[in-house]
This record gives sequence, structure tokens and C-alpha cells, in this order.
Amino acid sequence: MTSLALGNSTPVSIRTQSSFASLLAGAVLCLCTLTASHAAAPAAAAPTVTSTGMTGELPPPTLAAKSFTLLDMSTGQRLASQEADTRFEPASLTKLMTAYIVFAALRDKQLTQDQTVPVSQRAWKAQGSRTFIEPNKPVTVGELLRGMIIQSGNDAAIALAEVIAGDENQFAVFMNREAKRLGMKNTQFKNATGLPDAQHYSSSNDLSLLAAALVKDFPELYKLYSEREYTYNGIRQPNRNRLLTIDSSVDGMKTGHTDAAGYCLVSSAKRTLSNGVDRRLVSVLLGAPSDNVRAQESLKLLNYGFQMFETVKLYGENQVVATPEIFKGKQSEVKTGFLKNIVISVPRGASGKLQATFQKVEPLIAPVSVGSQVGMLQVSLDGKLLLETPMVALEEVDTSGIFGRLIDSGKLWWKNRK
Repeated sequence: MTSLALGNSTPVSIRTQSSFASLLAGAVLCLCTLTASHAAAPAAAAPTVTSTGMTGELPPPTLAAKSFTLLDMSTGQRLASQEADTRFEPASLTKLMTAYIVFAALRDKQLTQDQTVPVSQRAWKAQGSRTFIEPNKPVTVGELLRGMIIQSGNDAAIALAEVIAGDENQFAVFMNREAKRLGMKNTQFKNATGLPDAQHYSSSNDLSLLAAALVKDFPELYKLYSEREYTYNGIRQPNRNRLLTIDSSVDGMKTGHTDAAGYCLVSSAKRTLSNGVDRRLVSVLLGAPSDNVRAQESLKLLNYGFQMFETVKLYGENQVVATPEIFKGKQSEVKTGFLKNIVISVPRGASGKLQATFQKVEPLIAPVSVGSQVGMLQVSLDGKLLLETPMVALEEVDTSGIFGRLIDSGKLWWKNRK
């Protein structure tokens, strides 16, 4: 048996039958085996954490809203929810997808922020909130973006949709394509604005995925959501997201309202914890009874996530977690771990009850390259699976010479006879 040092330097033993058990950050860690008869190690796998659902059994807060979802972007976990997958009218939260597509066009150099955009009669006559753009008056993509994001201008959203797709109907095709790619399973867009349509819907969980993608994929452009006011055509309009002035950790995102949808708000906040870990939470609140209530309840939801949960670092980037046996290689063991920090959020005080299981590819056969998957880490709390992520090789192991391969073939044959 060989001892290893894990994330908290706790000794962990690897037994000859490819299983081990000890404590990790107060968690029980067990290694099991995953049969893969004489197959080479799988190709490189992304070491990102895959969330499997809500964290633990902590009851969600009681909020005055039809639906809500609280997503921890640090770990990908859904911390709390109510009617998360139920379809509701998203109102102007729709403009998050409109912005996502415009941001992508800017990234791909299909548009520039100083590019002039024509204003159609349809955009000019848009109902609801407006930026007050006018036909025959030059307006840039950058101005339209601020008008749509800060002022929630329907006219600006339509003008942007038209410059990208030619018309709003075709733009909706692009929106639905992106929604599918992002895993938004309960969403269908019919327009770029969120104006009422019986076939236009989304869910709080889907909108949390979209909001997280905006932050992750376009961090610089996302900063537009923190701007508190914008003046266009001599008309100053404040950002309708009240949390920007209430909580300094909130830096976005978007409000929405129609008579049918009620008052809606997607918010994002980033706070640095006492242990130095940065956490970003995304809250989605749908169907509140008033502007004031949606702000209060959204802040309550964010505070619930930050105060009731803690983030635990299980393993560090490139930390050697285990050195399992490898066959037919120039060396007999391979250093394994993760290519990024592995963190998880759990109810405060529950980290000592975490259980982690490593399912190892067995037998592991050379060659393997850095990033090749060698197993799967699964972490659970009170029997509920919280996350799973591939464990990978941290070094390259080339194939041994012919005699080494013959010897290991004999070992494998003998091992399989048992």
C-alpha cells in the first residue's frame, strides 16, 4: 500500500485491488474500479464539473414569485429552485438572448460597435419600453446595445435583430438555435424583445444557463449590464435593476415585465469569501407582484446562497491525487488528478459528510497523454449525487518496448484469470 497526499495533505492509501478510503476535507473518499477490458485510456476529456442537481437537502427560501432558480457559477450547481423547469413568459429577459447573439457577432467581427445601423419603421414603432431611435437618424451598434441593455428598449432590440438577420423572424431562428446549444430545454423564442406571444416562453432554470453563458463567454461586454443609466436622443433613462444601487456585489443583469409575466429579474453577484475564494451566483426570479418585491426577493435569494452555503476546494489544479498502475508503458504508474481546481458548494457545516468515489478505468494501458481520462470522480452528500467530473492523466506515458509489453500482457492475463 502506498500513501499519497491529497488537497489537505491527508494521507490516502491505494490498495492492490484498486480501492482506497480515507478523509479528504472531512469527506470520505473511496476508489472503485470501472471495467474496460484491455482497452487503452480514453482520449482527452474536459475536466469541468458536471452538476447533477440541487445541493444537499437544505430547503429553499420562501419567495413571493411564481418561479426562481439560484445557480452557483463557481461550481455549476443549482442551490435552490421553485418551478425551475416550468414554462413562463420571460418578458424582456428575452433580451439576454438577443444580447448574447449580438455579443457573438461582435466577437466574430461580423459587427463593430461603431457600425451605423438603419432604423426601420417597424423598429421605430415598437411598443413598450423604448430607446427613442428614429428613422434617418444615424445610430450605432454600441448605442443600440446600451439602449437595449440599460433602457430595455424594444426598438433597439428590433434594430439589432434586423441588422444581424434581416428581419426579426429570422433572428428568432438564431435565438432558438443558440438556446438549444446552451441546453435550454424549456425555451422557445418568437421575437427579440419579449413582447407577448403564446408560443414565446422560457423557464427560470433555462434563463440561469443563459445568464451564466453571458458572463462566462463575454466578460468584457457583460460589464454593460452594470451601467446605471444611459442617455440617447436627449432622453436619460435609469437602469431598472434596483439591485445595482442596493448591493455593491451585484453587477447585472436584466429586468422584465408584462401584465402576464409579472415582474421578473435576472441578477448576478460576485463576492470574495473569507477564504479568498471568489463566488458568483446567478438568480432568476419570475412572476413577482411588483418592481419593489422582485428586487427584495432577488436580494433575499442571493443572500441565501452566499450565507447558507460554503464552497469547498476538493483538489487543486494539476495536484497529483493518485498514481494508479498502468500497463504496457515505459513506467508502471501514472500521475493523475485534474487540470483545474475542483470545488463544490454545500450547506454550511456539511463538508464533513461529503463522500467522493473515484471510478477508475481498469486496466489502464499505455499510451496515455496529458488530459486522457483515467476515471470519474463522483461526490455526494447524504446519498445525493452533487457532481461528477473526469479524472485525467497529468503526465504522458509512452508505450514500452516489445519485451515490456509481453511481460505486462502476461500480468493482465494472470489478473483476468483470478
